[in-house]
Amino acid sequence: MKSKHFLSVFLLFILSIGSVWAQDSLTLRAALNYAIENSEVLEKARLEIVGGQHKVAEVKAGALPQIDVTSSATYNLLIPQFVFPDPATGEFTTITIGQNWQAVTQVQLNQEIFNQSVFTGLKAARSSEEYYRLSAELSEENVIQQVAAAYYQVIINKEQLKVIDANLDRTEKLLAMVNSQFDLGLAKKIDLDRVNVNKSNLVAQRQELETAITQQHNLLKYYMGMPVSEKIQLPYNAVSELEHEAMQLNNDGFNLERLAQFKVLKSQETLLQHQRKANLAEYYPSLSLGANYMLNTQSDKFNLYTRNALNFDMSAITLSLRIPIFDGFARRSRVRQSNVELQKIHQDIRNTSNSLKMSYDNANNQLKTSLTTIRTQEENKKLAEEVFYSTQNNYKNGLASLTDLLTSETDLVAAQNSYNEALLKYKVAQIELIKSNGNIKSLLTE
Repeated sequence: MKSKHFLSVFLLFILSIGSVWAQDSLTLRAALNYAIENSEVLEKARLEIVGGQHKVAEVKAGALPQIDVTSSATYNLLIPQFVFPDPATGEFTTITIGQNWQAVTQVQLNQEIFNQSVFTGLKAARSSEEYYRLSAELSEENVIQQVAAAYYQVIINKEQLKVIDANLDRTEKLLAMVNSQFDLGLAKKIDLDRVNVNKSNLVAQRQELETAITQQHNLLKYYMGMPVSEKIQLPYNAVSELEHEAMQLNNDGFNLERLAQFKVLKSQETLLQHQRKANLAEYYPSLSLGANYMLNTQSDKFNLYTRNALNFDMSAITLSLRIPIFDGFARRSRVRQSNVELQKIHQDIRNTSNSLKMSYDNANNQLKTSLTTIRTQEENKKLAEEVFYSTQNNYKNGLASLTDLLTSETDLVAAQNSYNEALLKYKVAQIELIKSNGNIKSLLTE
């Protein structure tokens, strides 16, 4: 029975390991495509597009015929009377006008023939469709950048955790060695305490880093639009892939015209120009065609619209010309307000253009600096490893002090961390440069 129990537990253990390894790791491409499909920010941007389409349809409706049907029924508690003078007697007499029940049904049509405001609004509506599309494109680029940066932040911090774990393992071995030397009277109590303090500090650093990694995992899932409770696993060898990738500057130059942020501002400028034209159009006369048909029915009983009621109809066609003369300078004020808004958007375009060029130059310079730093830190890391292992060997042979060993170990950890941070800065700068080139969506297919 015990052997069967042990076998079942062992099989469950093997299956659990298999299920862990069977879980697909989340690549950057998969994370980005998931974000495109599930990000709440992008979903809202898509809803903005749909809402914009409905607004466009609303504006277009102003150029279409407007047809209304109204119907009302009235019961006259007191029938109206009119007073007339009687020429024969010189006295006044009253005449009852109408019946107890009265109803009116009217169909009215109105069609704008010439209205410059409506026509300008149609042009603005077409431009607004482009604006909402560009805004969604800008939101998509921002989400891609956020997800990619958070993704590499998690990877680098997990690599930092490996550094701490390796350091903890070395410290455990050193602690065992010093403890053994202390028992033999070859080491001092202060040496043992120093190693214990070093170990405690590493344990505390590891706990803090684990908390930071959990928070960064949650932030990554938040940017992706993934439930925070969902479990994800990133590639184990992601850092080695960063190390072996061809770190070449694929820079096709700065082109302001293809950047989504710049195109959004230019689209806003077009909309404001149409708004100004719409305000100016209020000075133009407007011409509209109208037609109506009315059916009136009266009766002393509630038998309206029947043969027993008095039914008569009427119809008319009207051509209306409206010429604006004076409105207290309200139109002029609206035109001047639109002029101010145009001046403001011109300043925004100028400022944003300069800001985008600055971001491009900064990212380009940071990328070059990061490449140099990576090579330098890689050499430092190798040198620190050589110094540490040499000092460790000398310590075992009594040729180096514990202080020398702990110092070389601290230098090794610092060199490893600096190297990892250089990798992170490189990737962040690379992502920023790709976005500055207008090619951030290329990450979706890499």
